[in-house]
Amino acid sequence: MSSDTNPPADGVPRRLGRGRPKNGGTASGRVRWKRFAIIFVPAVAVCAGLLTATAKGALAASFSISGQEGETSADSLVGTGFQQFGTADAANAANGSSLVPVAESEIASAQITNLCQSLVESLPLGLGDVTLTIRGGNNGTPASASSMIIDSNQLSGSTATFSNIQEGIDNSDLSDAGMTPPPLAGTGNFAQQATSIQITNMQQINYSTEAGTFTLPGFSLSLTKGNTPCFASPNAPVNNFNL
Repeated sequence: MSSDTNPPADGVPRRLGRGRPKNGGTASGRVRWKRFAIIFVPAVAVCAGLLTATAKGALAASFSISGQEGETSADSLVGTGFQQFGTADAANAANGSSLVPVAESEIASAQITNLCQSLVESLPLGLGDVTLTIRGGNNGTPASASSMIIDSNQLSGSTATFSNIQEGIDNSDLSDAGMTPPPLAGTGNFAQQATSIQITNMQQINYSTEAGTFTLPGFSLSLTKGNTPCFASPNAPVNNFNL
């Protein structure tokens, strides 16, 4: 998937994946992301292609998230050009706080085997739960993504391997020349990077996924009655459907 936007009128490129808070809201206080760093996993360095795509307006520079959570699982994720840091998204007040803390992961290029994405919603009027499931990359050809950005609050795997890892980097040092940091990431806060990442048996709870291209061989979408997400978890999210 991809979206096109015009470059900002002031000529200053914006970072990807940010829902920007409204003026006068709760965003005026500083978020202490050093304390938030405990939920991070080691992360990897952003590549020039991801930054150029934002500068040229090839990807959306700003959006508000719904605030609902979904699940993503895969047998394996292999990526290059990956970095991670703490920030916040602006969410619809119908689903909780207007600011949602997230761990943002940016992957320049990824190959994903046996991908599953699911969202469980509880319907009103006594209709119960339904599960929306998307699958791909499960017939011998992995799913592929470029310039991918994932905002999540949980990520795990049976094994995670990172090459040339650096931990405790100032998050502002992850930015290329001319790029502005995410508005709520601040500066002088904890970030991690490495040149490549490989996670097996990946399980993730996320708020949003964004990519320049997302190719799903063997794509399927299903809507089923009941609570049947990609993986069983005591923290598995069930969202309320808003009418």
